[in-house]
Amino acid sequence: MRELNRRQFFASAVLLPAVGKLQAATPAMAIAHYKAPPTAADGIAEEARRLTRRAVDALGGMRRFVSKGQVVWVKPNIGWDRRPEQAACTNPDVVAAVVEMCFQAGAKKVMVSDRPCNSPQRTFPRSGIQAAAEKAGAECYFMDERKFRKMAIQGGKVIKEWEVYTEVVEADLLINVPIVKCHDLSKATLGMKNLMGVTAGPRDRFHQDINNAVADLAGFIKPHLVVMDAVRVLAANGPVGGNLADVRRKDIVVAGVDQVAVDAFGATLLGLKPTEVGIVSEAHARGLGNMNFRALSPLQLEV
Repeated sequence: MRELNRRQFFASAVLLPAVGKLQAATPAMAIAHYKAPPTAADGIAEEARRLTRRAVDALGGMRRFVSKGQVVWVKPNIGWDRRPEQAACTNPDVVAAVVEMCFQAGAKKVMVSDRPCNSPQRTFPRSGIQAAAEKAGAECYFMDERKFRKMAIQGGKVIKEWEVYTEVVEADLLINVPIVKCHDLSKATLGMKNLMGVTAGPRDRFHQDINNAVADLAGFIKPHLVVMDAVRVLAANGPVGGNLADVRRKDIVVAGVDQVAVDAFGATLLGLKPTEVGIVSEAHARGLGNMNFRALSPLQLEV
């Protein structure tokens, strides 16, 4: 797959001139890139936290999204029984940084969860997300099957109603925290597809028309903020992975308010054009966001 070189990376957007000096207009998207990628585990953990904070701060900080006393639901990808370095689940330090920023902005409660494909008893601890989220102060727990409710998916083309986790809908704020991965059916698993983890029911129904089904869901469950982990990306044999040879270091975290634009940029990290990812094209066609992410003049930050 095609790798982006540094010249291509920095040619695609506007550079942030200095820390704390934001553009006059509130930015919609920021891309933070690490200039000296570490190799040690502790260094990678620190990198993930710094990139996450820098990307969100460039949008105006977490206080732009979280108000004092609010309940925040954070949705990482905890889908598979894999270690962080295998890049099948969201980097736990990205999740922890998001949780910490929510509390610093005044959140009353932060909840972190997912409905994984593998057993939650295995995926939650092995991903590293459960321990990292709880250490940051979040409640990280297995979803209660009794809390899924059938909800009307207004405007849905193929999904007219579906079982959605009630706490996600009832929370004051939803932050989607996906990882960038390839996928054998949809070509890429990014932010919008990550929303499948807040639903119950047979997932094969989504797979019958995945582009429309995920776009239906993304039009119903609209995150207030997307923080995309691309510290490591799974470039082959996704979405499950397992072989470290399939993992690529990109050393990037993206934050944005346009879920389609964030997914479009994520696709490029897999060597794909946004138009090659059907979910992105369909969501763009429906007006759910802009897959021409460059039109948002995203801020580029070298950390």
